[in-house]
Amino acid sequence: MKYCSLCGAPVELRIPPDDNRMRHVCTSCGEVHYQNPKLIVGALAEWQGKVLMCRRAIEPRHGLWTLPAGFMENGETIAEAATRETLEEANARIAISDLYSMYSLPHINQVHILFRARLLDLDFCPGQESLEVKLLDKAEIPWDRIAFRAVRFSLEHYFAESSSGKFSFHMGELSSPAPTKTP
Repeated sequence: MKYCSLCGAPVELRIPPDDNRMRHVCTSCGEVHYQNPKLIVGALAEWQGKVLMCRRAIEPRHGLWTLPAGFMENGETIAEAATRETLEEANARIAISDLYSMYSLPHINQVHILFRARLLDLDFCPGQESLEVKLLDKAEIPWDRIAFRAVRFSLEHYFAESSSGKFSFHMGELSSPAPTKTP
């Protein structure tokens, strides 16, 4: 950030009074510009033992599989965000049930939140951000082609718990993945 969004003056990084972190502070009007993590919200939509998955048509992770999810917008609840993202990515209608998982990714300033949801019907198809949309059971999941670790962990928990029908809330922190070696 270089300029204040209120008055247009330059900003500088400093610790404001009564704070403990470096912030962008306007050199003219004194406005403190906070930068907070982004919320990624989505749904693990169920239908007769299968889950709705999307193959990504966009970066990051183009061509890999994920659950319908995306950035929460201002003015919506997390349940509304999950419902909207499922409609946008899979043209699917869902009924939200329980909050299922939440993973903090501090290395990229994100929090990933997933709900369990019930798919309302089988009338779905890829949205603009998806190449394919499918209902998959545990054996059909392309485990080696999952786009995001939070999705993989949530799916692993879901299928481990689905046989008992008792689902728990899962929470964790995902550190930066180890760098891959290039030959």
